[in-house]
Amino acid sequence: MTDLVLIVDDTPTNLDVLSLTLSNSGFEVAIATSGERALQQVARCLPSLILLDVMMPGLDGFETCLRLKENPETAQVPVIFMTALTDIKSKMRGLEVGAVDYITKPFHTKEVLARIRTHLRLYHLTEKLAQEVENATTELRASQMQLVQSEKMSALGSLIAGVAHEINNPVGCILGNIQLAEDALGDLFKVIRGYQQELKEPSPELLKLLAQIDLDYLQEDLPKLLNSIKGSGERITTISRSLRTFSRMGSDRPQLFNVHDGIDSTLMILRHRLIYKKGRPVIEVVTDYGEIPDILCFPDQLNQVFMNILANAIDALDEMVSDWQEANPLPDVLKITIRTRVDGEFLSIKIGDNGKGIPEQIKPRIFEHLFTTKQIGKGTGLGLAIAHQIVTEKHLGTLTVESQVGQGTEFEIRLPTQLDVESGPA
Repeated sequence: MTDLVLIVDDTPTNLDVLSLTLSNSGFEVAIATSGERALQQVARCLPSLILLDVMMPGLDGFETCLRLKENPETAQVPVIFMTALTDIKSKMRGLEVGAVDYITKPFHTKEVLARIRTHLRLYHLTEKLAQEVENATTELRASQMQLVQSEKMSALGSLIAGVAHEINNPVGCILGNIQLAEDALGDLFKVIRGYQQELKEPSPELLKLLAQIDLDYLQEDLPKLLNSIKGSGERITTISRSLRTFSRMGSDRPQLFNVHDGIDSTLMILRHRLIYKKGRPVIEVVTDYGEIPDILCFPDQLNQVFMNILANAIDALDEMVSDWQEANPLPDVLKITIRTRVDGEFLSIKIGDNGKGIPEQIKPRIFEHLFTTKQIGKGTGLGLAIAHQIVTEKHLGTLTVESQVGQGTEFEIRLPTQLDVESGPA
């Protein structure tokens, strides 16, 4: 790429000499005859270097340079002063306002070219270094955030496993005692009915007591109450089992795992986000599970992939509802569909939603670290990036997306049914 040099001088002879010299040396040249015009020229097309005369009517070279350095867009462009002034104060003044060098009139062609080339090399090296620092900083920030996310997931897994264990003990006790209570209550009612048959003429006090406790109500509804408690306990047991499945502790070796169990446990954990909430109807989940084998994988990490993609789908539906306008009617049902099939040597898992879709210009970037279209504080830009990394690097699979604006989005996870432990990453 040819460097553009802007020459700023109010003397036509100087402009002609410098323009010819630089053009013959392979540079692109732009000219300006005043400080004001130089600022306008720079706003239109950013040069690689500026040769700036000191003594000009209107804005002199010092003031022009100050304005260039105050503008973030032009602050890094090197400025070389051209001056007939030989006193030290003028040279110091030029360096103080941001110039990188100066050349004196009358010009010496070789000196001018040498200084220009030197400062262009420094300018490009500085640009390259700044870009490398920015890239390294971005990668470091992404790595740090991913590490924090991984630590959070690890801590969450330990916490969930511990909570599930703590829940199991009292729930097991409740369910066991409920069964004993049901049996005892049945025996008690049998005894009471026996006494009722034996006592042909109960005392007034006993009749009063029977009326107070409404024995018929107790006989009919107490078993229902106990059955309701039993059902709630079994529900807690199901949730606890889902928590344990989701939080299967990590291993450095793949384990046999039923993908459907992982998806179901993730849906159980996300259930509170699927139910009706103010301003948004229930999100319906449709599962179309095929006949699939257990596969070798890293269950805790695969569950994190399901969590990130499903949470992303829920976010998309929530966002569509919050952005709703009459001109763009909502679908009759908010829906997430999950489909699993064996496809050759791969297991295909498709997770789709009927949200507003992803614009074409954004699709190529959705798996980038720290890329997010969500408002500040609502997204880290890590969820899909981590999911992609887990699928492609840890499981040697693929994670792709198909989307159409106004129609929805579908992610497809493809995992090898036989993970090569030796060649795959640990």
